[in-house]
Amino acid sequence: MSLNIEEIRGLIADLENSSLREFKVVDGEFSLHLSKNKNEAVVNAPVQTPVAAPAAATSEQAQVAAEPETPKTGTEIVAPMVGTVYLQPKPDAPMFKQVGDKVSVGETVAVIEAMKLMTEIHSEVSGTVAEILVANEEVVDYNKPLYRITTD
Repeated sequence: MSLNIEEIRGLIADLENSSLREFKVVDGEFSLHLSKNKNEAVVNAPVQTPVAAPAAATSEQAQVAAEPETPKTGTEIVAPMVGTVYLQPKPDAPMFKQVGDKVSVGETVAVIEAMKLMTEIHSEVSGTVAEILVANEEVVDYNKPLYRITTD
């Protein structure tokens, strides 16, 4: 199964005019995922013709490509549900946590809104916030990492 561009445009229009938030089709190597939540459409299909690589990469691109990614250490606090994450208790309040802040077990680090229900997200570890992995008011999926915590 593969869809031509007109069929994909038709699916996008149908999704836009419906109450559905997401639509996904998978058939063998072909997959199509449309989402109103992230404003993106992703199509993965086997490539029929090879695409020529650029003749030469800039030295900066080559340096970035040559550097191995350092493994991330620490424990991730993940979203227990799909929804909109809020990293501050109120729009005018400071964020729950900043990079470098200490966090203890049971401390509220975020709130996720799903279907008008606000759920506090609590830390399951003690340590220091090493990285904030989402933006305030970002739509997150189940198990999406929110924070990386390094233990002391």
